Parts: sequence; C-alpha cells; structure tokens
Amino acid sequence: MIAEFRLPDLGEGLTEAEVVTWLVAPGDTVTLNQTLAEVETAKAVVELPSPYEGTVSTLHAETGQTIAVGAPLIAFDVVGEEPDASASASDPAEKAPPNLVGYGAAPTSAGRPARRARRIAGTPVPVDTAVLEAAPHDATPSAAVDVVIERPRSTPPVRAHAKRLGIDLVLVAAEVGDRVITRSDVDAHAERVGRAGATVHETSGIPAAAPSSPAALGDAERETRIPIRGVRKHTAAAMVQSAFTAPHVTVFHTVDVTATMDLLSSLRDDRALSAHRIGPLTVVAKAVCLALGRTPGLNSRWDEAAGEIVQHHYVDLGIAAATDRGLIVPMIRDAERLTLLGMADAVRSLAEVARSGKTSPAELAGGTFSISNIGVFGVDAGTPILPPGQSGILAVGAVRRQPWEHHGEIALRQMMTLSLSFDHRLVDGAEGARFLKGVADILEEPGRAMLFR
Repeated sequence: MIAEFRLPDLGEGLTEAEVVTWLVAPGDTVTLNQTLAEVETAKAVVELPSPYEGTVSTLHAETGQTIAVGAPLIAFDVVGEEPDASASASDPAEKAPPNLVGYGAAPTSAGRPARRARRIAGTPVPVDTAVLEAAPHDATPSAAVDVVIERPRSTPPVRAHAKRLGIDLVLVAAEVGDRVITRSDVDAHAERVGRAGATVHETSGIPAAAPSSPAALGDAERETRIPIRGVRKHTAAAMVQSAFTAPHVTVFHTVDVTATMDLLSSLRDDRALSAHRIGPLTVVAKAVCLALGRTPGLNSRWDEAAGEIVQHHYVDLGIAAATDRGLIVPMIRDAERLTLLGMADAVRSLAEVARSGKTSPAELAGGTFSISNIGVFGVDAGTPILPPGQSGILAVGAVRRQPWEHHGEIALRQMMTLSLSFDHRLVDGAEGARFLKGVADILEEPGRAMLFR
C-alpha cells in the first residue's frame, strides 16, 4: 500500500520549508522514526522522522526546493492490506495518520532493514580512472549497459557529507571494501582524487592555463547569485517590518568596565567555578535583567490590533548569534530568574546549539528584549534594529584598553561602548537613558547589583 507523508506543521505559523538534504533515496527501507530529511524553515533546520516503516517509493521534492506545509513530501510502500475499494475516496483523511513531527504509524514489520539493489539503466557510471586503470581493460563498464549495484553502507551524516563534496559513495566503496563507509573514508577519497587529477595534468606535458583576467570572464563568472531563502529571507522580512513600523531611537554610552573585568578574572581563578564559562556577555545579560525591572517600558510590546501596550513581568532574553545560515536570535526563557552562574551556562548552551544549527523554532519564538554582542567582531558601537515585537535591543561593543579619566588622573582603563535602540512609541528618551545608565552602573561597579531586585 502506498502511503503519502506530507510536510507537517513545524509550528509558530511557519507555512513552508526548504529541503536541505535527503537522507534516504527511492528503494531504501526505512524504520519508524528514522530521519528522512533535513528541512530549513525561516527559523531553524529541522530533522523529519519517518511516520512509517516500509520502502521509500517516491521523493516529491528535490534538494533546495521550497514546499508548502501540507504538500506531499515523500511516499512509502508500506506492508499492509490494500485499501478497501468500497471506501469513500472523497475523504482520504479518515485513514491517513496524523503528520506530526516525532509521531507516526505503528511498526508493521520487524527486523533489520535490508539494503536494496539500485538499478541504473542506460546511464553512464561515474568512472574513477585511478581505480579502473588497475583493473583489466574489459572490466570497464559500458555506458550503455544496465548495471545493478548495491547501495554502499554508510550513515545518513556520511551520505550528506559525501553529497556536499560531490563524491559518489560507490567509488569510495570500491576502495574500502565491504564495510561501513566513514567520514574519514570520504575525505581521504576526495583528497586522493584531487591529487590524482593534479598529477595527471602535470605529467601530461600540457602547461596549466593562466588565470583568466576579470575582463575575459563572462557575466556568469563575474558574479554569484544566491537565492534568498531560509533564515536570511525571514531575517530580511523581519528587519524591514521592524524598520518601517517602529520608530527607532539609538543612544550610546561608553562605560569603564575595569572592575567587571577584574571580577571575571578572579572568578576564572576560582577552581570551584571552572565548569562555568563566565564572560563579559554573561555580566551584561544579568545587568540587563536587573535594569529591566526598573524600566518596564523596555520589556514591553506594542499591540496595534488591541490598541494596548503589553508589559511583560518576565524576561525572555534573546541573544543574537551569527551562524553559517545567517543571524538568528534564540531565547533564554525566564532569564530574570537565573543567577550569574545559571546565566553563564544558559549563554554557553545557547551558543553551542546555534553553531550546530540545531536551534528549534520554539527557541527562536517570542522574546521580550535582545542583546547583540558585536564586540566579538572587534566593533565598538552600532545601531541595532529591533526584532519585531520587542521594544529594546542592546549592542555590546568590544572591550578595549584606552586612556580614560580615573580619580582625577589619566589612566589606562578597560572601556566598552553600549548602544541601545528602542521603540519610541513605548519608550521615551528619559526611560531609555535610565535603563542604559542602570546597566552601565552595574558594569562599572558590579557590587551595585546588590541594590537591584
């Protein structure tokens, strides 16, 4: 029986997703909850588990294709009774299982999945000359002959890695023999093929072509076109929406953070705290949570439809993270409840998950205030754009040693510039200044945190 799996609702009002990579192919046998593919929504990369146990029949989408929620994604040939011909064809939803991520039909067969042979008819087989030259001349397969090959044994991440490098696992299997192919096998093959190509070129006696000058390149070679989709598409739309709906105001304040840096140095020397990575961003995040308690306008949102200002009595703190997929802002939920150590652990975990590309849509939704750590790029100040639905965002600049007035003298001090952007509909200049001064006071004298509650 053929069963269709449609792209499920991935939550948070997302209406479409892009297929990043398929981890299965037609003819593969899959088990219940086996990962089928990775898809990229406007917020995160999500792994889709199989709701069926059976054989992959058809892939309805190609890698890089964007499909809508509810559209057919993949079809399975599952073991079971054929559908009753007398059943109503007008209501297929009666027999269809719910398309929920992480859930699916009950297993219908047991045992280890068997690898299936793949038939390539009338298609030239990719030839690795370094492998075939060592074989008899008549062992070279003809491009016009149907060839039946067994799918090489490997894990989904290794298959995805090989696909990114443009490596055919059949050629790798010919080198490593009848065993599971590893990532290092793929890398070794890619490196060897690259060297072999260079050697043949060098020994052929044909001189290498001189690099083309820009004037000699065609239009297609002079520029690269990158499709706007995924996280970058979502970020662009959100920034445009924010820029043209919320009147932005940005204020700056340069802070002497020498005392904070001395505190961090002493904490790093404490062996009891060695498991916690406490940095300047941790202290800033804690100071922001404390200061928001005294300036509720910075922890609010403008509800245009209801004609109301909604003040939050909690802090879902967004930390902007630059990843290979673009800028994302995952949240630390109820950040105001965390101690300094708890905040350090939360920031570290958030950054690690963001870099791995495994941040879930739920971790990117909402948020009441955000921090952008531009100092990691060596930047001192900027004018950050508000995430939609938030009334404030703080950009944290780099810490630099520079001459500064201290106790009536000029001394080398460690300085940081804070840049606060806020929605002028909710926050006036006085409240914005009070918030920024509150954060600065804690960074200049960390002991002042004792005065906040």
